Amino acid sequence: MAVLNEANQLEDRRQPTTTLEGWRRFVESDPPEFEILPDGDWKSLSENDRIAYDEARIAHHAELVVVTTSAIEEVTNEGRLLTLINQRENGARQGLIVSGGAATGKTTALKQLGRLHELRTRRRFPKSDRIPVVYVTAPPKGSPRKLAMEFARFLGLPVSARKNATDIADAVCQILIDARCDIVIVDELHNINMATSVGEDHSDHMKYFTEHLPATFVYAGIEVERSGIFTGVRGKQLAGRCSLINTAPFPYHDEWKQLVAGMETTLRLHRHEPGALVAQAKYLHQRTGGMIGSLARLVRASSTMAILNESEAVTRELLDTIRTDHAAESAVRRASSGR
Repeated sequence: MAVLNEANQLEDRRQPTTTLEGWRRFVESDPPEFEILPDGDWKSLSENDRIAYDEARIAHHAELVVVTTSAIEEVTNEGRLLTLINQRENGARQGLIVSGGAATGKTTALKQLGRLHELRTRRRFPKSDRIPVVYVTAPPKGSPRKLAMEFARFLGLPVSARKNATDIADAVCQILIDARCDIVIVDELHNINMATSVGEDHSDHMKYFTEHLPATFVYAGIEVERSGIFTGVRGKQLAGRCSLINTAPFPYHDEWKQLVAGMETTLRLHRHEPGALVAQAKYLHQRTGGMIGSLARLVRASSTMAILNESEAVTRELLDTIRTDHAAESAVRRASSGR
C-alpha cells in the first residue's frame, strides 16, 4: 500500500507556473496515477490510514488528467507549426492569439502547447540548461515596467528600483537568447486595454520583446478582439503577424460526451458506477453551459464531496448540491427564464 506513505499530499503547495520553478514542475508532472484499494483492504484500513488514503484520493481528484479537446489540438498544432517556421526567420515572426470566453479552455490549451514543446526539447537536448518556454500573465492596470517585471520574475532575476522597462527587457532578452527560448506565452491579455494610452505603451513594449527575442509569441485573453487589439496602426501590425484561434463553450454533441467520459475514467471512488457520469452528460451541459472549466470544477468538487460524505459515488443527487462558478450559474438561470 505505497499510497498510504504519501500522506500530506494536500499540503504540497506548488509555485505558480509564472515562475521558472513552478513551470518546470508543471512540465515534469506526469498525469496523476492512482489505483484504489480492493474493497477488503479499503474497509480494513485503520483510522489514520483511511485519512491518508482519502487525502491521496482528494489530491488526485484536485488535478484531474487534462482531456485533449479539439481546441487543445488546434492550439498545439498551430503553435508547433509557427515555432518551426519561425526558427530561421530574421524578420517579423508569426504569432498566435487565442481568444474566447471565460472557462473555455484557453489557458489549458496554452499550457499544453508549452509543456509539449518543452518535453520535445528536453528529449532532443537532455542535458542542456535551455529555457524553451516562458509563461507570464499580463499585469492588470500595469505599466510597461510591470510587464517587464513579470518576465524578470519568471526567471528569478533581481531588479533594482533604478532599472527602467527597457533596461529590464534588455536583461531578460539576453538571458532568454542565451537559454535558447523558443516560445513566449503571455496569458490574460484582456488585462491590457489597447484603447488607452497605457494600453498603447503596453503594446509597444510587447512589440519590443518580439523584435529583440527570436521566439514565437503566443497570447491568450478573454474576447480580446473587443479590447481594440486589432485597431489602429499597432493593431493592424499585430493582425498581420498573428493568427487567431477562438475558443467557445462546447455544444451538446459527441465531443462533449467524450469529454465527460474522459473525466469519468479518472474518478477513484469505491461505489461509483461506470458510465453514471456519462449518463448525466446532458444535465452536466445544462449546468455548465458547455464550458470546460466549469465542468472540471463541478467534477472535482463532486468527487471530493463523495469522499468526504462517504457516499463514494458521483450521482445526480450529489451534483445537484454542488455549486458551479457564478458565470455558469448565471447562464443556467438566463436559459431557464427564457432570456
